[in-house]
Amino acid sequence: MILGEYSTPEAIANMRHTLGLDLPLWEQFFRFVKTLFTQGDTGNSIIAGTSTRELIAERAPVTLLLIGMACVLAVLVALLLAVLAATRKDKLADHLIRVIPTITLGMPVFWVGLLLILLFSVRLHWFPVGGIGEGWTGTLYSLTLPAITVAFSQIPTLVRSLRAQMLEVLESDFVVTLKAAGIPSRVILFKHVLRNSALPTLMLLGVNISYLIGGTLVVEQVFGIKGIGSLLFSSIAKRDFPVIQGIALYCAVSVVIISLLIEIISWWLDPRTRGKQ
Repeated sequence: MILGEYSTPEAIANMRHTLGLDLPLWEQFFRFVKTLFTQGDTGNSIIAGTSTRELIAERAPVTLLLIGMACVLAVLVALLLAVLAATRKDKLADHLIRVIPTITLGMPVFWVGLLLILLFSVRLHWFPVGGIGEGWTGTLYSLTLPAITVAFSQIPTLVRSLRAQMLEVLESDFVVTLKAAGIPSRVILFKHVLRNSALPTLMLLGVNISYLIGGTLVVEQVFGIKGIGSLLFSSIAKRDFPVIQGIALYCAVSVVIISLLIEIISWWLDPRTRGKQ
C-alpha cells in the first residue's frame, strides 16, 4: 500500500526491512509495545507517513470540545427534565417527559443529526450545515448542533435514572423532617434531594461515556467536522491500520480517565463513601 500497485520485489523487501516486518513476531510485538509506552504512538501512518500521535493530537481539540459540550448539554437538560417530572409526579408533564425521551432513545444518532440539519440548518438557517467556524465564537456556534445531536443519545437514560432517584429521596424520612421544620421546598430540592439523587445518575453517565465518545465520532462525519471521527473513517476507508489502532487506544484511555474523574466527583458528592475508600 505504501509503495503502490506496481512496486518491485526489491522495493517491497526494503520496505519490509524498514518497517521491521522481517523480524521475528515476538520482537515486532516488543518494539510495538515499547513505542506505545515510551512515545504514546502506534507507528507512522501508512498514507500520510507521519506519526499517528501527531495526526490524532491535531484533530483531538475539536473532538474533545464537542464531547465536553455534549456532556454539559445532556446533564443540564436531563437535570431540568428530571426535576420537572419528579416535582409533578403522575401529571401531564411527568408523563410527557417519560414518554418522549423513550421515543428518542430508539433513534440512531446519525439520523437525529440529519433531521436537525434539515430543520435548523436548511429550513430555519439557525446553524451552519457543517464544518467549523473561525475563532472561539465561531467554533462554539458551529459545534452547538452536533453537541445537541450527541446529547440526544444520553438524555433519556439520565432523565429516567435521576427522576427515579429523586422520587425515592423525596419520600424518605429526612425530607419529611426538613419539610416539618419549615425549610423552603426549593432549598430542600436543590440542596438535599438533588445531591442525594445525583450519585447513581453520575455513575450511569460514567458507564455510558464510551457510547458518548462513539456517538461523537459518528456525528463528526455527519456534520463534516474535521476531528478524530473523520480521521477514523478516512483511515478505515484507506486501511491505515496504525492510525485506527491509535484512535482506538486514545479513546480507551479517555474512557478510563473520564471514569476516574467521575469516581472522584462521586467521592466528593457522597461523604459516606469516603470512610469506605
